[in-house]
Parts: sequence; structure tokens; C-alpha cells
Amino acid sequence: MARIAPRFARVEPRRTARELVSGLMAELPRVNCWTLAEHLGHATPDRLQHLLARAKWDADAVRDDLRAYVTEHLGDPDGVLVVDETGDLKKGTATVGVQRQYTGTAGRIENAQVAVYLAYAGRGGCAFIDRAVYLPQAWTSDPDRMAAAHVPEETTFATKPALAAAMIAAAQDAGVAAAWATGDEVYGADPHLRAELERRQVGYVLAVARSHRVTTGIGRRRAVDLVVRLPRWVWQTRSAGAGAHGERLYQWTLIEIRARTAGHLQGQHHLLVRRNRTTGELAFYRTWTPHPVPLSALVRVAGTRWNVEEGFQTGKELTALDEHQVRTWTSWQRWTVLAMLAHAFLTVITAAQRQPSTVSDELEDLHAPLPALIPLTRNEIRHLLAQLTRRIQPTTAHVLHWSIWRRHRQAHTRTAHYQRQAMTE
Repeated sequence: MARIAPRFARVEPRRTARELVSGLMAELPRVNCWTLAEHLGHATPDRLQHLLARAKWDADAVRDDLRAYVTEHLGDPDGVLVVDETGDLKKGTATVGVQRQYTGTAGRIENAQVAVYLAYAGRGGCAFIDRAVYLPQAWTSDPDRMAAAHVPEETTFATKPALAAAMIAAAQDAGVAAAWATGDEVYGADPHLRAELERRQVGYVLAVARSHRVTTGIGRRRAVDLVVRLPRWVWQTRSAGAGAHGERLYQWTLIEIRARTAGHLQGQHHLLVRRNRTTGELAFYRTWTPHPVPLSALVRVAGTRWNVEEGFQTGKELTALDEHQVRTWTSWQRWTVLAMLAHAFLTVITAAQRQPSTVSDELEDLHAPLPALIPLTRNEIRHLLAQLTRRIQPTTAHVLHWSIWRRHRQAHTRTAHYQRQAMTE
């Protein structure tokens, strides 16, 4: 928190930001401004809501501090920039970016808000360093709706790959040490993103669909059609990284392909194919590197993409990345950057605890048997922090005050809904 303190001109929002970040890791069953304020001992959620909506501070500047913090502790010359999107199911239509659209979180079309995230996977861990809310064309073509959500006037429609390219460019310009980039099929299918990565000399391993067409020595073919021509001996078994139940072992092979347009730079273009050893299920990746690299390097980068899935899971579970109940552009930017900061904090501590665990002197004094311990995880670190920094048990008056406050606000909201319905009818 000392790192981001200069971003706040006044001490009050600086203290409130610190309280909010600690509250995000407090193991509350539900996290929003109401529950956080009650947990922190505030009389109302006004301070937290003011911090998110109206206080004077720059969320992008805090994002820059977050990015520097992550790369300082996890930086790696072979680091990987991972792009992916996640959707949060929402009600209504007023929240920035919300409309009926496909989200992988639900696996179907739902009323949801979708955002693209950029994660950095380096030495010891993976943490988010940037994010961008996706605004569908139905939003960007409606000035009144954009203004109501406080979206900056200069904001225009951008595809998810375009948002990813902008975040990668910002990270590169800020000096983030990353030799690779990876993402799923949405990003692998975009030629402009691939060209931008090549221009910046960033190697990539981007997933593509089985129907994706590439040019080889025998002409232009679908990716899946090339596999049937491969002899059995070309497949090599490699690990894509450690999983919860052991190494993720698959069979892999490389097929050399050619750049279709003159805009592509010189380098090594390949189609990387992954095959499940049991089911035979196939997955495909377009790869490019400025210089030849071994198959194991490409497999490592392809496996890194799974880290962002774990990041979404832990970010939502441990630091309430998806539990924001804010509607405007500014509030969303601020909530997400503070949640990402809390998640990065847990990740950095976890990376620092990778040394073999030792038993405390107190346990040895009790002559207890020495147990085998795994290194501390983000979940366990958050639990320890929540327990060791737990606030004093609230007074009866405080608990009853919040019960009355919530029911008063809910009664006010219900009355407003009924009045609006009566006026409409």
C-alpha cells in the first residue's frame, strides 16, 4: 500500500483504499461496499462508495504501480504475457458493458459484463497486470448510454484482440520483461494481434480452431486436415506443466507453415498440435518466434495459458474480483485494480514461500511429530492474514445499526420500484 500511496492526494482516500484492499481478503461470505463497510466498522458505505466513484485518484497510475510490483517480484526474461477474458453475470442493462452476450463463464449467451485481462507469468507465479472492459457495439453506438455510465467520450468500439494488443503494447512500453505471449482462439485467429506481436519481437503461442486455415508446402489447408497426413513417429510426449494431479502430459508435434502476407516479419512460423494421450482429442496453436526454439519451449508457453484460468478462479474467490456491485466506468476500473493488487500481493507472498516448509519452535517445544508440509498457497496465506488481522468482535449496537440501515435502504428501493411501475402503467 505504501507503493501506491503517492497516487492519492489526500490521506482520507488513501486510508480508505488500504481498508478496502484488506477487506477484500477478509474471508467475507459476500463482498460489496455494504458488507465491507460493516466489517471495517464504518457507519455507512459512503466512504467506500466515494473512493470508487468520486474521490480524486488515477486508477491507471495504480495499475502502473501494480505492473511494476508484479514484474519486480516475478520478473523473468522468459516471462509470458497471457491474455484472456472472463464474464460476470449481471442483472439489468445500466452497468457498464452489460448486455446479452456469450461468456465462457456460463458457457452460453447471458446478460453479462465481459472484460479482457492481461496476466504476467514469470518466475514463481502468475498475476494480473492490466484489464479492459469490453464494450459491445450496442454500447459504443449509443452516446446517451455511454454518458450515463461515465464512459470517456473518446472511447470507441474495440474488439477483444484489439484490447489485448493495446494492453500488451502498454506493458512492453513500460519495460515489462516478457519474451512470449499466449491466448485462446479468440486471439489466435486475429491477424492484427499476431502482426503486432511479431513487430515487437514477442514470440507467441496462440490457440486456433481446428478449422483455422494455414499455408504449408502443399497449399492452404485446415489445421485438422494436416494431422491426418502425419506419421506416427512425429509425436513427442511432453509435459505442459504441473497440474493438481501430476504433470500434464500430452503428445505434441510441429508443422512448418508459411506467412500468408508480406506484412509478417521473418521468423519461425509453425502450427503446434497437441493430442490427448487417452482420448486423441486435438488442440492447435499458431506459433512464431524470431529465432528457432526447441519444441519444449513452445509446449511450456502453451501450458502457461492455464495459469490465467487459475488466476480468474483465485482472483474471484480470494479477492472478490467479480463481486463488484458498481455501475460506472470509473468505479469498475478502480474496484478491479484494487482487487488485482490484493491478488498480486497474495501471489508474490506465495512465490516467496516456495522454500521447503519448516516447523516452528513452538511445535518443536510441544514434542509434536514433524509433519510433511506443502508450501503455503494463496488460499492459506489469505486465511492466515484474515485470522491474524481479524477485527475486534463488533458491538451489539453496531450489528443492530447495520440491520436497521440495510432494511431502511431496501425499503426505500422497494418504494422507488413500485412508484416507477405505477408511473409507467
